[in-house]
Amino acid sequence: MKILLLGDVVGKPGRTAVVSYLKDRDFDFAVVNAENAAGGFGLTRNTAVQLLDAGVSVITSGNHIWHHTDVLEYLDEVNCPVLRPANYPPGNPGSGFIVIKRQGIRIMVVNLQGRLFIPMALDCPFRIADNIIRKNPADVIIVDMHAEATSEKLALARHLDGKVSILAGTHTHVLTADARVLPGGTAYITDLGMCGSMSGVIGMAPDEARIRFLTGRQVRLKVAEGNTHVNGLEVVLNSSLKVESLSLINEKA
Repeated sequence: MKILLLGDVVGKPGRTAVVSYLKDRDFDFAVVNAENAAGGFGLTRNTAVQLLDAGVSVITSGNHIWHHTDVLEYLDEVNCPVLRPANYPPGNPGSGFIVIKRQGIRIMVVNLQGRLFIPMALDCPFRIADNIIRKNPADVIIVDMHAEATSEKLALARHLDGKVSILAGTHTHVLTADARVLPGGTAYITDLGMCGSMSGVIGMAPDEARIRFLTGRQVRLKVAEGNTHVNGLEVVLNSSLKVESLSLINEKA
């Protein structure tokens, strides 16, 4: 089984790059983080559908998922393949995990958000992950840990090593070179990177980003254009559903 995981999709350039990348490639299952897919912040129903129609199996997200209100009702639809982090407090729309059958194999995707350096009152992602995995049997488990701190992502991976098939970090928009299989058999990477323009600052236009740092003012950011790349990880599982190989993805699209 060939599984594709792509990093944060930033705006229209990122969506276009993902659609183009998927067009001529064959994957059994694709997970894409798209919390920045609509104008650089958040996700809408239409932008989600564009990615799903292109062949994405499940869309994960993070702290920007609430930016556009039209996605909230969509999140609550039955079997919606768009996730929000599971460790947000009860009462929020949507779900933080989903189980989908492919080729008779139960694949569960879990979306979590870190708590270090992200000022939100979230439940513990470690305990939430344990609870979800314990109550929902699956043959393959993929975790998107949307977090700022490298230490938090790796600590969760160590905690879940042998319990999940893949744990991939997202949020920093920079593809890390540490993809590996942990001792218990879990495939891990600290960050999948970004799908979008490499001409800006983590997908956003450089001038506004520079002004923010120079002045301290919250200047409105714009999505960068041109020089689009797709970042992520390809994971191949063998017939026993164990990790056979890992391949970093950093391609112009």
